[in-house]
Amino acid sequence: MNNIIILFVTFLALSSSSLAAEETETAFHYKKGAQADPSKWSMTKKEWKICGTGKRQSPIDLSPKIARLVHNSTKLIQTYYKPVDATLKNRGYDIMVSWDDDAGKIVINNTDYQLVQSHWHAPSEHFLNGERLAMELHMVHKSEEGHLAVIGVLFREGAPNAFISRIMGKINMIANIQDGVATIGRLHPKDFGWDLTKFYEYSGSLTTPPCTEDVIWTIISKVGTVSREQIKVLVDARRGGFEENARPAQPLNNRVVYLNEQSIRSTPSSQGQININ
Repeated sequence: MNNIIILFVTFLALSSSSLAAEETETAFHYKKGAQADPSKWSMTKKEWKICGTGKRQSPIDLSPKIARLVHNSTKLIQTYYKPVDATLKNRGYDIMVSWDDDAGKIVINNTDYQLVQSHWHAPSEHFLNGERLAMELHMVHKSEEGHLAVIGVLFREGAPNAFISRIMGKINMIANIQDGVATIGRLHPKDFGWDLTKFYEYSGSLTTPPCTEDVIWTIISKVGTVSREQIKVLVDARRGGFEENARPAQPLNNRVVYLNEQSIRSTPSSQGQININ
């Protein structure tokens, strides 16, 4: 009888371990040489084939040398944000801020893109003048038709980032907890502290599988700062094997990159933009 009980307990333990592995399994990885590292994404699933065959993949290396300079273009990008309740989630491969439905939107070429979530990559995914920086923030927006527009903000190691300082305790609460969630409270998306005085813009893709080529990228030219401790907290909070969650730079493939410079500091309601369709 005791042997039966031991066997049953062992079976339960093995089943639980197997279930936990399935729940925390991520089909893609970043570590070079891993079974599904970025060089193998296109071969991991047939739905991800474009990760290797696409001609408009992201991220890329940005610099004035490859960009077409635009001054105060007549097309507009407008931002309409407001304070809402936000939630922090550990997705294993990154830490994400999920915004309530009415957090606001950006308008590009007369199309509304609602803010849905924000997350960080460390090191940065986009390069600036050949340099990979310490961190990159992505603010992900989605239109009613499902098209995406992402604002990227780059950071160098330096002074602490004020926004991350506010949520450090919450990040620690969900560190190493797959799908762990913590309520942040009321936040304003503008608290991330960026503006559109000068920015790069190009047509690209998701930087994670399935690498869909349906993203308008706006990368802020002004680089922010983040402390070494803050980088460590965000990196350590992720699941093992995702200490770095940045895809390598992808070929430009003759795409046009715009560098928009505003002579006057941009305001949230009217900011220069070109048509990159």
